[in-house]
Amino acid sequence: MYLADETWPDLGSYFAEESLALVPLGSTEQHGPHLPEGTDHIIAEGFAREAAERTGYLCTPTINIGVSPHHKQFHGTMWVDPPVFRDYVESFTRNLAYHGIDRVIFVNAHGGNVEHLREVGRRLRDDEVIYAIEWMWNDSIPELVDELFEQNGPHGGPKETAMIQHLRPELVHDDELENARDGGVASVEEAGTEKFGSMTFYDAADNTGNGVLGDQTDATAEKGERMFEAATEQLVNLAEWLDDQPFEDLMPEPHV
Repeated sequence: MYLADETWPDLGSYFAEESLALVPLGSTEQHGPHLPEGTDHIIAEGFAREAAERTGYLCTPTINIGVSPHHKQFHGTMWVDPPVFRDYVESFTRNLAYHGIDRVIFVNAHGGNVEHLREVGRRLRDDEVIYAIEWMWNDSIPELVDELFEQNGPHGGPKETAMIQHLRPELVHDDELENARDGGVASVEEAGTEKFGSMTFYDAADNTGNGVLGDQTDATAEKGERMFEAATEQLVNLAEWLDDQPFEDLMPEPHV
């Protein structure tokens, strides 16, 4: 069920019977010369809506601007400051609690959001308002990702390329895959910006001239479909597990 497509009486019936919602989050930021700036939020919404379709759980509209100042040097990148993002997501999630939701999965596809979503989840749990957890698609299937790609690249690499080839192939500039590979670097390690145990970089541009890492020519839509199916299954399993938990068991442990 997609919230924005429903009438309020139909949603009232959902809230009377169910207590879980899926909230897709991503970013709008550069993903090299071959992928759209909406890569992360397209992927997040794809997973959330598919899991909602398979389970009947509620999927909210997508939060498509995230914490992305580390991509600011590249045209079109959008971002909000971390405190603003955290406050917005917390307020958004409290809306759901007002309607009767008491557990949320942040279906996330942008690494820059992770620590902030964890902080929001802690705030809400400490207030005993709602139990909200972050889920990152590639972290749910690490063995498959490693199996499919020799160098998967942490940003704009073959795993994200394959996922968009599967979900929105018309948005992929296939004629730029070699340029993406040759104009970037294979990995942060190869960029040489980790020195003596310190990460000396702050922005993507410190590591790579075109904003991406990995070998994008290793991507195919078929690999994207395999990852999408495997990770969707993980998300469905997580949602069903979470729905089964007594709410009191999800709240903080008492002081010893």
